[in-house]
Amino acid sequence: MLAWASAQIHCQFHASENRVALPPSDGSKHDVQAENETVFVPNRGERGQCILSTPPKILFCDLRLDPGESKSYSYCETLPIDGPPSFRGQSVKYVYKLTIGCQRVNCPIKLLRVPFRVLVLHGLKDYQFPQDEAVAPSNPFLEEEEGLKKDSRLADLATELLMVATSRRSLHLYNISNTRGKVGTFCIFKTVYKIGEDVIGTFNFSEGDIPCLQFSVSLQTEESIQEEFQRRRGQISTHARHQEACLHTAQSSFSLPIPLSSTPGFTTNIVSLKWRLHFEFVTSGESAGACLVRGSQSEAITWTGVEQMEVDTFSWDLPIKVLPTNPILASYVSQFSSTNSITI
Repeated sequence: MLAWASAQIHCQFHASENRVALPPSDGSKHDVQAENETVFVPNRGERGQCILSTPPKILFCDLRLDPGESKSYSYCETLPIDGPPSFRGQSVKYVYKLTIGCQRVNCPIKLLRVPFRVLVLHGLKDYQFPQDEAVAPSNPFLEEEEGLKKDSRLADLATELLMVATSRRSLHLYNISNTRGKVGTFCIFKTVYKIGEDVIGTFNFSEGDIPCLQFSVSLQTEESIQEEFQRRRGQISTHARHQEACLHTAQSSFSLPIPLSSTPGFTTNIVSLKWRLHFEFVTSGESAGACLVRGSQSEAITWTGVEQMEVDTFSWDLPIKVLPTNPILASYVSQFSSTNSITI
């Protein structure tokens, strides 16, 4: 005999006390319910604050199962459109969970928490769908709920917006120079990407006046806490890196993959996550010809690199925009199991 079962989705917010000065909560709720009471508290015992929750839905009441008998129930819920994305940063975490509570008659409540990932695409909230229905023929014997139709249209719209935003290509040229002169040029064809795509760029050092000995490109995110809550400066995370020695190299390129498991850029009232390309260049303090020395005076001339030379280093940050991708693609790298169980 099972008395009841309910399901609810909530988003738990947790911040590092050493890095974030948390704002005052809206009134801390003291959990006075004992385990044997029939009160469904999905986030009981969780760390941090519950900043978002859906109304609880009852799956069943007074269910009797005979030995070997089973029952199946479906649960469907719409997430609030203004919620934050799933994020596990160094200072802040946003974690979504589906909590299912069930109680056997005369037994304590048991909770099953199923974590899942949420991707947020901004711009869908203000979109107005046309009022006229499609003129395609419909089957009057098949009923389709209006909510499902709207969800399908939202999914199609999100896919279209992502494709339009990330497929635009235009040549972006940047001159690389320091205080002594021009080092080269950097070329990139777009600055808006989806997670799972590759960031590709090329260098041209043939027209530079200052020889470049080495360069590195890092794909980074900067996790910044809003000033009123900030206790430490922003945290930098590196997701991919390319390094190359390039003396006497006319052209070079790099390709950095954006991990499917990463979080697209976003901003909340507490934290913002921004993506960038971080460049570091090591240039010679001398001309390119001084970087080689003649090894011998014989007919077979051998050129070798100098043992010591003066160098200059400088860095540069190029902001880029990273958007979410289709959730089906993102789920390929999910570490969550597809089956969860609870013992009542």
